[in-house]
Amino acid sequence: MSRLDTFINRMSAQRDILNHVARDLGLPPQGDVLEVGLGNGRTYSHLRELFADRRAIAFDRAMNAHRSSAPHEDDFVMGEINETGLRFAGTGAALVHADIGTGYPDKDAITLSWLPQMVVAMLQSGGYAVSGLPLEHPELDELPRLPTVNEGRYFMYRKL
Repeated sequence: MSRLDTFINRMSAQRDILNHVARDLGLPPQGDVLEVGLGNGRTYSHLRELFADRRAIAFDRAMNAHRSSAPHEDDFVMGEINETGLRFAGTGAALVHADIGTGYPDKDAITLSWLPQMVVAMLQSGGYAVSGLPLEHPELDELPRLPTVNEGRYFMYRKL
């Protein structure tokens, strides 16, 4: 599969899962939406549309989002995510979306050494995690893969 097709597949899976959470599952009544890895801001923009009644907070090393999809200053946390994300432990997020995989197994293994625990710490019981990397943690229940999402492409969990 070409890198373009891989990218399109990842973006489609991401969109389909986030739309499914919004349309079919619904978030817990309270809690913020956290975007771990802002990048250009495309997904952040989509999250703000899907969950307009929630505060959406984004994390990244630097502000590189397109002006039209950049978070307000109060909703952007800049720095190393594995450090800044810890400040949101216990805040009871309703949804955490993380798309910070690199496609390099050695680099992703380092991320996976801290990301699952951080996501669990951020989420409230009954909250959802959506990730491009598999989040193996005893407090996360992996939800069934959508038919439009290829095996191993994107993951959806609910915190126990």
